[in-house]
Amino acid sequence: MQTYISKSEQDTIQFAKQYASRLKKGDIVVLSGELGSGKTKFVQGILEYFGLENEISSPTFTIVNEYSKNDIHIYHFDVYRLSDIDEFYAMGGEEYFETGICFIEWGEMIEDILPKHYTKITFKKNDNDSNYRELIIDEK
Repeated sequence: MQTYISKSEQDTIQFAKQYASRLKKGDIVVLSGELGSGKTKFVQGILEYFGLENEISSPTFTIVNEYSKNDIHIYHFDVYRLSDIDEFYAMGGEEYFETGICFIEWGEMIEDILPKHYTKITFKKNDNDSNYRELIIDEK
């Protein structure tokens, strides 16, 4: 387990860019944390690394946003609005796991169906500093 301290949105984006350099097809990253904790900013940094910086939008209402460039496919899920795992199956969600790199906001809701190996990044806010974030990276 590793911890990264972010003191600004830009820190979170920069860390995500560094993190992105080691990602490959089939990687799954669960992003966990309360609203406004930096999950979407993290994905913004990932997309910037892959040259997709003008593409970012939150998938809150669409469940999944798909981004592609060359042979790289990135899937950004927000499963907050799903009522249960069956909805994820119904949309063919598990089919994305092997075809690209998946980022799943609120992914703890579907952890039971994730492949054996994935990464969970928990974003923790600080009550005393609105810009401070603790990112806890746990490789499962």
